[in-house]
Amino acid sequence: MSLHLFFPMRRAAIAWACALLPLAATAQMNNRAPSPEGCGDTHNLYGPFDYRTAAASTRYIVEFAHFTKGVETLTKGATGPFGGDIGYTLAVFPNHARAILTLERLVERMKKDPPEGADMTLECYYARGMNFAPDDHVFRMLYVSFLIRKQRLDEAQRFLAYVVERATDNPLTQFNAGMLYFDMKDYDKALVQAHRAMAMGMTRVELRNQLTAVGRWKDPEPDAPASAASAASAPAAAASAPASDVQPPR
Repeated sequence: MSLHLFFPMRRAAIAWACALLPLAATAQMNNRAPSPEGCGDTHNLYGPFDYRTAAASTRYIVEFAHFTKGVETLTKGATGPFGGDIGYTLAVFPNHARAILTLERLVERMKKDPPEGADMTLECYYARGMNFAPDDHVFRMLYVSFLIRKQRLDEAQRFLAYVVERATDNPLTQFNAGMLYFDMKDYDKALVQAHRAMAMGMTRVELRNQLTAVGRWKDPEPDAPASAASAASAPAAAASAPASDVQPPR
């Protein structure tokens, strides 16, 4: 497709998408996810939608206009400052994993939080996403990774324990939780998670290799039931990390 044909089509598609936004906003304005206290609110009224289950057409409308390849790579804005386009995407899809990671990179690059165009701080967007989709363990683990980088390990432990307790049927989630425990240098819990994921059929070896490199790998006991590993890695105290009403520090 030549450039002189592509760009008129792109403008037409954006115009079509924007024409639909007011209609969708009217239908959704009474179903908005509350922002955490002290975080303010998002300005647009379209959505919010769970990114995991949103219709492909809904994703297209927003991402084609706002979360373009240029925005995701922070190389070319779409409608204005990067923070505005990413913030709009997160306002519509509070648990958009790629968008929150892009916002995190933008904050690091600009040394400014919130960055120009965004409605709230990075952590407020994290909190809003978890409040909106408390069962989205991937999004919650991204927040855990954020907390680890900030050396807020007690909070990271609490939110990660919540995921471990509830994702009892997902070996990949359990494996990724082990990788996060390793990042916290909590090698005992990382080992438990490695054994637990293996018992559930996980064949990836990155966690085992990392534990081996620091001299903390042990083969699981031959007759140790998977339930024992589950009990060891999901203490009842995990319930202290609530599924909703997440409040970022002020």
